[in-house]
Amino acid sequence: VRLVESGGGLVQAGGSLRLSCTLSGSTVNIVAMGWYRQAPEKQREIVTLMNTHGGGTNYADSVKGRFTITRDNTKSTIYLQMNGLKPDDTAVYYCCAFQMTPNKRDYWGQGTQVTVSS
Repeated sequence: VRLVESGGGLVQAGGSLRLSCTLSGSTVNIVAMGWYRQAPEKQREIVTLMNTHGGGTNYADSVKGRFTITRDNTKSTIYLQMNGLKPDDTAVYYCCAFQMTPNKRDYWGQGTQVTVSS
């Protein structure tokens, strides 16, 4: 499984960005997909996850009401719509996918930089 992200960039506070992540390879065993982020000198943290079978989602409290994860199955792509961006959202954003069978493993994209200026 390979994940390729796009859509990062520089935006002013209050602005919006949309990140994309396209999956290739054998994705039949992927049970969840989502986004993590890592700010400078901080640990990587979860932003949002989506259950690929039921479509259920959850979000970090810090992004609830501002960020939305969606997917386009025809394109094997997930999106992260980010509205009302804040300087604290500045980070490298990583797309991720999780597999439970036949063996538990996770897959990561290369990361895309999001910078929010005040």
